[in-house]
Amino acid sequence: MIIIPAVDLHQGKCVRLTQGKLDQETVISTDPAFIARLWQARGAKRLHLVDLDGAYCGGVQHWDIIKRIRAELSIPIEFGGGVRSLRTVEKLDELGMDRIIISTVLISNPPEGRKIIKTFGRRIMVAVDVYDGKIAIGGWKDQTSVAALEFIAQVRDLGVEEIILTDINREGMLTGVNLETISGIVEQAGMKVIISGGVTTLDDVRRVRTLEPKGVTGLIIGKALYAEKFTFDEAVRIGESDAERRGT
Repeated sequence: MIIIPAVDLHQGKCVRLTQGKLDQETVISTDPAFIARLWQARGAKRLHLVDLDGAYCGGVQHWDIIKRIRAELSIPIEFGGGVRSLRTVEKLDELGMDRIIISTVLISNPPEGRKIIKTFGRRIMVAVDVYDGKIAIGGWKDQTSVAALEFIAQVRDLGVEEIILTDINREGMLTGVNLETISGIVEQAGMKVIISGGVTTLDDVRRVRTLEPKGVTGLIIGKALYAEKFTFDEAVRIGESDAERRGT
C-alpha cells in the first residue's frame, strides 16, 4: 500500500482544508513546488496534486505551478481539480501528468466523461468523493443524489481501473478513519482503491493497511503529515513494508 503525500493548491499557495472548505484553510507554504520537492526528497513514490480553485471554478487555474512542479519532480504525479473536458486532459498529458483524476464531468457531462476515459484509458482515475453516502462534485460544494456504490459501478463499467475514495465527513478533521464505512465500499467496489480522508494517527495507517487484500493500493495523507502527527517515514514503514505485513 503506497503512501501518497498531498499538495493542494489555492490562490498560488500550498494549503490544507477542513472538509474541503476554502474558508477553513491552513497555509502550508507560498511555494508549492518547494513542498512537492520536499516530499520527493523524503522518498515519496507518487504525489497527489490538486487544484482547489480549479475544482471550484470548473477549470484548471494553476497551469504555471503545475508545469513547474512537473518539471522539478521525477516521481509520478496524479492530478485533479477542474478537469472537465477532453482538451484539459490533453493539456495535462502534454505537461507530463502521469495520472489524471476526473469526477464531476462524469455526472455533469457524461458523454465528455466517457470520451476522456475511452481516449486515455488506464491513465484516468476517478475521484469518488462521498458525503453521507452520496457523491459530492464541484469541489465538494454540490451534493448529488447519486449513491457511492452506484457511481462506482458506473465507472467500473466504463473501464476505469482505479478510484480515489474520499470520506468528506472525515477529510481534514483529524478525527480518524471511518474504517467501517470505507471497508463496506471497498469490499463491493471490485477495483483498485486509493483511500483518502481522516488519517490522524499511525494506527489509522495500520487499519487501512488491513484492507489491502480487498483492493486498497494506496493511502493519501495530507493534514496529519503537515500537522506532524507522525512522520512520512513512519507511515511508509507501516504502509509499504513487508515486515509490517508479516507482523514482525
